[in-house]
Amino acid sequence: MERRTIGAAALAVGAVGLGCMPMSWAYSTSRQRGDESLRAVHRALDLGLTLLDTADMYGPFTNELLLGRVLKERRSDAFVSTKVGLLVGEQHIVANGRPGYVKRACDASLRRLQTDVIDLYQLHRADPEVPVEETWGAMAELVQAGKVRALGLCAVGARGGRRSGTLLHDATIRQLQRVQQVFPVSAVEAELSVWSPEALDTLLPWCEARGIGFLAAMPLGNGFLTGTLTPGEGFEPDDMRARHPRFTAEMMAANQPIVAGLRRVAARHGEHVTPAQVALAWVLAQGRHVVAVPGTKRERWVTENADAARVCLSARDLTEVSGLPRAQGSWE
Repeated sequence: MERRTIGAAALAVGAVGLGCMPMSWAYSTSRQRGDESLRAVHRALDLGLTLLDTADMYGPFTNELLLGRVLKERRSDAFVSTKVGLLVGEQHIVANGRPGYVKRACDASLRRLQTDVIDLYQLHRADPEVPVEETWGAMAELVQAGKVRALGLCAVGARGGRRSGTLLHDATIRQLQRVQQVFPVSAVEAELSVWSPEALDTLLPWCEARGIGFLAAMPLGNGFLTGTLTPGEGFEPDDMRARHPRFTAEMMAANQPIVAGLRRVAARHGEHVTPAQVALAWVLAQGRHVVAVPGTKRERWVTENADAARVCLSARDLTEVSGLPRAQGSWE
C-alpha cells in the first residue's frame, strides 16, 4: 500500500484508510455484526490500510470499543483517528466544545480504544456556544500532555447540492484560519467523491497550500458509486440513506449514468477492476496529500478498496470521470 503523509508532522498512513462508522452507526443495524467487523479491521491492517477512522459518537461509544479489541493486539500496525465534540441523545445530536468536556472525552476514548495515545484527534463539530479557539486550545493541551499526536477538523456536514459548495467550505476555511492561530491543523476530513466534488473548489487547495492532509470522507458516495445498490430496493429505517435526497428510487435511477461512466473507465483497466476502484482512484489522484477513507464493515470490500490504490488512471480517464453528469437529489 502506498504511504502518504498527513500534516507538517509528516504522519505516515496508507493512501486508503478504513472508515469504521458503518460497523456501528448510521447504516442498517440488522447488518452490523461484531465478528465480521473485527475481521474487516484485521484485514485492513494486513493490507496496509493503517488509518482507522472512528468517533466517540459512533454507537455511541461501541465503535471505539470494537476497535479497542483490535488495537489491544495490533496497536503498532494502526494509525488511530477519532473525534470529539458531539453528544448523542435519544432523538438528537448536540455539540459540546467545552474544554473540560473535551479532556474528559479524550480520556474516555483512550480507555475504550485500549491505547495510550490517539494519533489524530479531530473536532467533529464546533460548538456554537463556545469559541472554537477555546475548544482547540483544550485539544492542544492534550497534545502537550502526550495523549494525542496531532489535531484535525472534521468538515463533513451539509452537502453541496443544497447550497453552494464554495459557500459551505468558506465557512470551514474561516474556522480553520481561527484554530490555526492556536495550534497547527494536521488534517481536515471532508466529503469528496465523484458525485460530491465541491471540496475541489476551495477547501482542498487551501489544505494543499498549507501542507495539511485531506481525509476524503464518503469517497464512494455512501455506497452508490460501487454500482451494487438497486434503485427502489429501499433501506432500513435506521439507515441514513433512507432519508437522503439522492437515495430516493427516482434519484438513484436518475444518477445511474454516473455509475455507467465509472464502469466504462473500469473496463479499460481490465475485467477485474470495479467502478468503486475507479471512484477511489479518482479521489487519490486529486493530490498527494489526499487519503481516501471509504467506510465498510466487510472483508470483501476492504480488499477491493485496498486494490484501488493500484489503479492508475490516465489523463483521459481523469477527464472522463470529472466530466460525468452532476449528481441529482430530490432537494434540487
